[in-house]
Amino acid sequence: KNLHAPLRSGFVRRLNDVHKHQPNFVCRPGDQKSIVLPYMKVKAMQKSAILFLALIGGSFGFAPSRVPSIGHSVESKHGQSQSALFMANDEPVSKRKVALKQLGVAAKVVTTAFLASAGVPRAAFAAKKAVEVVETVDQTKKFVGIGAGVVAAGAAAVKLATGGPAKQDFLEATPYWDQKTVPTNTYKNKTPFTGKVISTKRIVGPKATGETCHIIIDHKGEFPYWEGQSWGVIAPGTRAKDGKPHAVRLYSIASSRYGDDFSGNTGSLCVRRATYWCPELQAEDPAKKGICSNFLCDTKAGDDVKLTGPVGKAMLLPEEDPTTNYIMVATGTGIAPYRGFIRRLFVEKTPAAEAYKGQAWLFLGVANSDALLYDDEWQEVKKNYPDNFKLDYALSREQTNAKGGKMYIQDKVEEYSDEIFQKLSDGAHIYFCGLKGMMPGIEEMLKGVAARKGLDYAAWIKGLKSKKQWHVEVY
Repeated sequence: KNLHAPLRSGFVRRLNDVHKHQPNFVCRPGDQKSIVLPYMKVKAMQKSAILFLALIGGSFGFAPSRVPSIGHSVESKHGQSQSALFMANDEPVSKRKVALKQLGVAAKVVTTAFLASAGVPRAAFAAKKAVEVVETVDQTKKFVGIGAGVVAAGAAAVKLATGGPAKQDFLEATPYWDQKTVPTNTYKNKTPFTGKVISTKRIVGPKATGETCHIIIDHKGEFPYWEGQSWGVIAPGTRAKDGKPHAVRLYSIASSRYGDDFSGNTGSLCVRRATYWCPELQAEDPAKKGICSNFLCDTKAGDDVKLTGPVGKAMLLPEEDPTTNYIMVATGTGIAPYRGFIRRLFVEKTPAAEAYKGQAWLFLGVANSDALLYDDEWQEVKKNYPDNFKLDYALSREQTNAKGGKMYIQDKVEEYSDEIFQKLSDGAHIYFCGLKGMMPGIEEMLKGVAARKGLDYAAWIKGLKSKKQWHVEVY
């Protein structure tokens, strides 16, 4: 009752979701400081039950004040994080101490303000990390977390009780591969949806050619989309020439339908800041910078973003046959839709991931190593799924092609042309996304390969398109 309406309704919705999947989960009213006192039986923990007290504001900190950082930081940027105490049972001091210190970090990840902006699922992510640490301490019986993490402890109980995070299966069609219900144009230019920025982060190194940002936007679960679709963004303000609102700019969505936090309440964009180098001034001309891309890259947590769409069906994944091979070719921020594909197939617990037996092959072309996008994610997937995921980079300023020139994306694809043509002959789908300037070089290369193989290029391309194996989204 003490929460303002939007946060209260979102919290209740999350509790209902938990209760739906965990019938033993019991909620009852707390006092003014506490939101919920959940109890959950954990059969896997021999004869022990875990009591989780989740407090909002005025939390008590019992963990060491200085602790090492682990994994990715998901602490609140809006207020000071609180610590928590986790207790491991009857272990040697050194082992327990390490676990406690690391758990202290994992437990202090969700403050009141963070919950308001990012929602409960981030607490679940934090709890998952905490549980992974506590499981390294032998014969651990219980741990109790008291802090600003409102539902982190409850989510940890779900992890212990079920052996893993909940499946991402609540935004699926029936059956999951049926594309009849793909959402399109839910929000129009005149009636856009207003999302709220959760975070904006530069994701390239200092030697990258330009700045690229990853922007996570909260849509409260009211703006469903599918992997491969785009959002329209309307920059604030009006055009100088006529005073009219800025035109919509389309950006491929860089997350799966479940978002980066797996909640179904967020979506992400991968945006390169568009600037113009004036040869006369020998400097960037701010009058000619990209209005929408600069607006997005300058956003901060809490900023509003007007969104339209989602639009597009050309880049959807055909999932009916789980043995289908996917060849994904990107330059720069054209990587965006493929991040959604790869998370859906290899990172999340989706029906598509459980069924998938094919191979996804990613080609990315950028200028240099500092300009690589999401490399840490690709390397993790490659390590976990070596038979189902392949990765190749074309670094134009660091690599040379077979002729001794710069290595562009078409050159890297040509290195594997025999294998790619065979896969396409066997029914693979090939995707191209990025600046439209990438396609002439790629098509010229494919035409040359087809000629060497004695194929009629025009007929070959026509055949791929007729079978819907050819997918292009360039800008």
